Amino acid sequence: MVHYDVQLIGGVVLHEGKIAEMATGEGKTLVATLPAYLNALAGQGVHIVTVNDYLARRDSEWMGPLYEFHGLSVDCIDKHEPNGEERRAAYLADITFGTNNEFGFDYLRDNMTRSPEELVQRKLHYAMVDEVDSVLIDDARTPLIISGPIPRGDEHEFYELKPRIERLVNAQKAYVNGVLNEAKKAIAEGKTGPDEGGLALLRAFRGLPKSKALIKYLSEGGNRQLLLKSENHYMQDQNKEMPMVDSELYFVIDEKQNQVELAEKGIELITSSGEDPHFFVMPDVGTEIAEIEKSDLPAEEKIAKKDELMRDFSIKSERIHSVNQLLKAYTLFEKDTEYIIDEGKVKIVDEQTGRVLDGRRYSDGLHQAIEAKENVKVEDASQTFATITLQNYFRMYHKLCGMTGTAVTEAGEFWEIYKLDVVEIPTNTPTSRADREDLVYRTVREKYNAVADEIVKLTQEGRPVLVGTTSVEISELLSRMLKLRGIKHNVLNAKLHQKEADIVAEAGTTSTVTIATNMAGRGTDIKLGPGVKEVGGLAIVGTERHESRRVDRQLRGRAGRQGDPGSSQFFVSLEDNLMRLFGSERISNLMVRMGIEEGEVIQHSMISNSIERAQKKVEENNFGTRKRLLEYDDVMNSQRTVVYTKRKNALFGERLDVDLNNTIFDVVEDIVTEYKEVNNYEGFRLEMIRLFSVDLEMEPDEFAATSLNALVDKTFDIVTDFYKRKSEAIGQQAFPVLKDVYTSRGNVIENIVVPFSDGVHGIQVAVPLKKAVENKGMEVVKSFEKNVTLYLIDDAWKEHLREMDELKQSVQNAVYEQKDPLLVYKFEAFNLFRSMLATVNKEIVSFLFRGGIAQQQEPDEVQEARPQPKTDMRKMRTSKPELVHEGGGGSMLDEIREMQKATPVRVEQKIGRNDPCPCGSGKKYKNCHGVGQA
Repeated sequence: MVHYDVQLIGGVVLHEGKIAEMATGEGKTLVATLPAYLNALAGQGVHIVTVNDYLARRDSEWMGPLYEFHGLSVDCIDKHEPNGEERRAAYLADITFGTNNEFGFDYLRDNMTRSPEELVQRKLHYAMVDEVDSVLIDDARTPLIISGPIPRGDEHEFYELKPRIERLVNAQKAYVNGVLNEAKKAIAEGKTGPDEGGLALLRAFRGLPKSKALIKYLSEGGNRQLLLKSENHYMQDQNKEMPMVDSELYFVIDEKQNQVELAEKGIELITSSGEDPHFFVMPDVGTEIAEIEKSDLPAEEKIAKKDELMRDFSIKSERIHSVNQLLKAYTLFEKDTEYIIDEGKVKIVDEQTGRVLDGRRYSDGLHQAIEAKENVKVEDASQTFATITLQNYFRMYHKLCGMTGTAVTEAGEFWEIYKLDVVEIPTNTPTSRADREDLVYRTVREKYNAVADEIVKLTQEGRPVLVGTTSVEISELLSRMLKLRGIKHNVLNAKLHQKEADIVAEAGTTSTVTIATNMAGRGTDIKLGPGVKEVGGLAIVGTERHESRRVDRQLRGRAGRQGDPGSSQFFVSLEDNLMRLFGSERISNLMVRMGIEEGEVIQHSMISNSIERAQKKVEENNFGTRKRLLEYDDVMNSQRTVVYTKRKNALFGERLDVDLNNTIFDVVEDIVTEYKEVNNYEGFRLEMIRLFSVDLEMEPDEFAATSLNALVDKTFDIVTDFYKRKSEAIGQQAFPVLKDVYTSRGNVIENIVVPFSDGVHGIQVAVPLKKAVENKGMEVVKSFEKNVTLYLIDDAWKEHLREMDELKQSVQNAVYEQKDPLLVYKFEAFNLFRSMLATVNKEIVSFLFRGGIAQQQEPDEVQEARPQPKTDMRKMRTSKPELVHEGGGGSMLDEIREMQKATPVRVEQKIGRNDPCPCGSGKKYKNCHGVGQA
C-alpha cells in the first residue's frame, strides 16, 4: 500500500497541528494513519475522533490491522460501556477511536467519580478530528451536559395548559385565514395602502408566517414588496404604530428571532374560563413588599404575606414560561421537519445532516412542551451535574488537528476559536465535475415537479442520481412523486440512518436513485458502477440551498471523486426558508420585472451569487451564536478548572494536605478580616468556636492591638496545632481496634468502615486496613479528609451550576439598561464563585475540626467495607440541549417581561431608590427594603 504524494502532504499538515481540506474520495481515512502512527510512538495516546459511532467502529476495524502490523494497539471506546474496565483499556491503547460526544462525556464522568480506579481517560495528548467541520462547528453550538433526577422533577403544567393553547392556536389560524382573504380581496381591488390591504397582509404575516397559503401568495406578483412596504411603514419611529397592527392578534410570531409573544387578546382568551383574571399577570414584587411593610400587620403576618407573594411570583413565572414554550411548540416546531416521533419519544432531527440526534433535548422546557403537544410521555425535569462545550474540551489537547472536504469557508472561525490553520490539499487527479448555476422557480410546487422531471430524464440516460433534501418531510414528498412516475429509489433519512452506509455505497450503479437528507451516509464513498462513467457519472440534485455554503459543498463533493465525471444542480424556489427569510426580495423584483410566469425558470450567475450572499449572512449569525456561547462558557471553564483541580487533589490525596492548609488559612483570614474591621472580639471568639471548636486564649485588648496580618498568622498557627493534635488522637483511638482486626481477620478483610460524625451529620468512611495499621491509624484521618472534601465540593458544584444557569438567563435583561449581558455575567459569576468557594471552605473546615469517630467499636463489631459501588451513571442522562434562541438570544425572563408589558400592573406610586423607605425607618429605600433590587 503506497500513499499518493497528495496524501503525504495531507499527513504532514495533520502532524503539524493544522486542518487538511481534502476532497471527497481522496482517502482521508488512509491519510490519518501517517500522523497517527508517528504521534503514537510517544506512548501518550492518539485519539481519532469521528462524527458517529458507525464510522468510529468501521475505521478502527479497517485501519486496525495496519497499526497492529507496526506494533501499535488499537481500540474503540464506542464498543464498551462507560466507566468500565474495557473502556479504560481502550484509552490505554496507543490509538483510540471514538465519537466526539463520548470523549467529552468521559471527561465529565471522570470528574464525577469518587475513586481513582473509576477514571478512564489519561492526559489529553493528540486528537485528530475526522469531518472536523461537523464536530468543531456544527456540534459545537450546544454544550455537553450530564444531568440527574431532581426532587419534584416530574411536576409540570404542560398537560393542564395544553387545551388553552390549542384553543388559542386554532383561534389565531381562523383569524389569519380570514384576514388573508381580506388582504387578497383588497389588493385585487387596488386597495394596497398600508392601512388597507397592506395592513391585513402584515397581520397575517405576523400571526402565522409559516402558513402555506400565505407563503404561496407572497411568492406571486409584487406581494412580498407590498408586505415589506407596509412593515416599514409601521416600524418607523421605533415601532410606534406596531401595537395597532398586533392589537387584533392573539399572539405575535417573530420567525427570524424564533420568538413568540402572547398578546393581550390572547391572555383574555385563555383566561376566559371564569378563573382569576390575573391568572397570567406577574405581581410587582418590589411595590407589593413596600405595601406590606407600610401596613400595620404584626411581624409574623408580614412574613407570611411576603412568603405568599414570592410563592405567587414563582408559580406565575413558571406558568407563563410553560405557556410560551407550548406556543413555540405549536407554532415554530413542525413534526418530521424539526423533530420526529420514534418509539414514543420526541427525537430532534439535525438541521445540518438530517440525522436523528439521540440523547439531545431542547433546553429550557421546550422539549417537554413538544412532548405534551404530541401526546407522548413528558420526561421529568433534571438538574445539571457537569457540563462543558466541545470547544473547551478539544482546546485541552496538547495538539489538535483535523480533516474534512469542506473547511475553507469557515477558516476564520477555526483560527479565531481553535487557532487552527486550514490548508487546501490539491486533488490527486483534476476534478471534472460540472457544477451548474442554480435553477430558480417562483413556487415550491413548480420546483419539485422540475426536480422529479430531471430525475426521470437522468435515469433514462442511465446515470445514477443522488438527491439531497433538507428535511425528512421533503424526502418523503419526493419519494411519493417518484412512485407516481414509476421510478425505483431508496430513501435515506433520519428514520433509517442505520442502513445509510450500505445504501450510499450502492448509490453509484446505473440508474439508481437515492434520496438522502443532506449528509446522510457521510464518510462512505460512492463508487461508480460499470458503464456509468461513459454516460456522465453521478448526478447530484439539490432540492434546496442550505443555510450553510459548506453543507452545499459537501453535497456537491459526493460526485466527481478521483477525477470521475459528474454534475451537480441545485433547484431553488422563492418559497424556500433561506430565500423567504434572507434573500428573495431582489430576486423576486427581478423576476417580476422580467415577466417570469408560473412554471418558468431563471438561471443566472447573478442569482447564484445573491443566494450565496444570503448564506453568508446566516453563517455570520450562526458564528456569532457559537462565539457568544463560548464566551459564556469561558467564564464557566476557568471556574471548572479550579474546582476539578481541587477535586483531583482530593481524589488522589497527594496534594490534599497542601489544599487543606490553604483552605484553613483562607477561612481564618476571612473570619479575622470580618471581625477585626469592626473590632468585634466576642463575635470573632464565637465564630472560631462554631467553625473550629477552638477557644482562643486571647484577651480583647490583645485582639484590638494586634495587626491584621499578625492576628491571621497567630490564629492560623493555633488552629493548625489543634488540628494536628486532634488528627493524632483519632489515629491513636482507631489504631488498637485496627491492629486487633488486622491480626485476627487481616487475611480476609481489605477495607473497613469507620463511622464519623460532627454531631449533626454522619459519614461512613472506607479505610484500607493494611495501610492504616502500617502508619498507626493516620490513614483513617486521610480517608476522612478525602471523603469529606469530595462530598462537599460535588454538592456545592451542582448547586453552583444551577445558579449559573439561572444567572445566564437573567442577565439577558441587562440589554434594556444599555449594558452588555456578558460583562454583567462575568462580574456576577465571579461573585457567585467566590461566595461558593468561601462556603465550601467553611463547610470542609467545620466538618473536619468538629468531626470525630462516632463511637468506639469493639474489634468484633467492625464491619468490612464492601467494594465501593461505582458512581451509578445509569441514573445520569447525557445530553446536548439544542439552542432555540439562535436568532436573538431571547430568554425565559425576556418572555416574562413581555408578558408583564402585555398586561401592566398599575400602582399608586413608584418608590424611587433614593426616596425615604415607606416602612418608616428613616433610611433610603435602596439601603432598607430596596436592597438588592435593580
